[in-house]
Amino acid sequence: MSKEVQPNLTKQKLQAGKLVLCIGVNQMRTPNIAMIAGACGFDALYIDLEHNPTSLESASAICVAALGSGVTPIVRVSSHHPHDATRILDCGAQGVMVPHIDTAEEAASVVENCMFAPRGHRSASGSGPALGYAAMPQAAINRHLNEHTLLIAMLETPAAIENADAIAAVDGIDMLHIGSTDLSTEMGIPGDYKHDRMRAAYEATAKAARRHGKWMGVGGVREDLQFQAWLVQLGVRYLTGGSDTGYILSAGRADVQRLRNVPLT
Repeated sequence: MSKEVQPNLTKQKLQAGKLVLCIGVNQMRTPNIAMIAGACGFDALYIDLEHNPTSLESASAICVAALGSGVTPIVRVSSHHPHDATRILDCGAQGVMVPHIDTAEEAASVVENCMFAPRGHRSASGSGPALGYAAMPQAAINRHLNEHTLLIAMLETPAAIENADAIAAVDGIDMLHIGSTDLSTEMGIPGDYKHDRMRAAYEATAKAARRHGKWMGVGGVREDLQFQAWLVQLGVRYLTGGSDTGYILSAGRADVQRLRNVPLT
């Protein structure tokens, strides 16, 4: 295998049973965020294309920079349309988060779209950023990308939680990821992540993931170390700690407050 070819470091850490920490990229548009994520110690970043105006070109540049920074580039796409996922995978992403997966059939479509034959029917385009443009036979390209692409099904509704076991059973889905903000909103308890119904949802998803040998991820739960520790003890191995926007706001607000308290003479 050519030395230019990048393994999916997040997949390797998950396979080793380690905790993967991810930062959400909402507003930053330049490749620098990949280096910043690495400097902070994050294992992965996910570029949010569902809720923000980031272009495919900007997302691609960040993915390429991440590949050279030891940070796994993952993208949350905006829909179930196959081109949303496959184009960004062709542009350097090593994983996709597909939102609003409610059924096993929808999860199977993700695999169908994002895996090369015989596992799926992703269109083959030859070498690219995720392979360092290494000269490789097409069979080796397909095999490597199938192995190193991380497919994440986002569970964001009560129906998805009810179907968690069936979704986890889909061959090719690597992770069940609870979008806590959307799920709590759908439940009528927006932001109340510690509510008994939310705890039951986390527990049911963790059970489904364990049963089928899949990983579990959680996003949206921030600034509550005790609750995050509970999630990790439950079995969560992929945790989004916060986003570029959130970190800038929290640090900026704290600094402004300190400076406002400086006495004037």
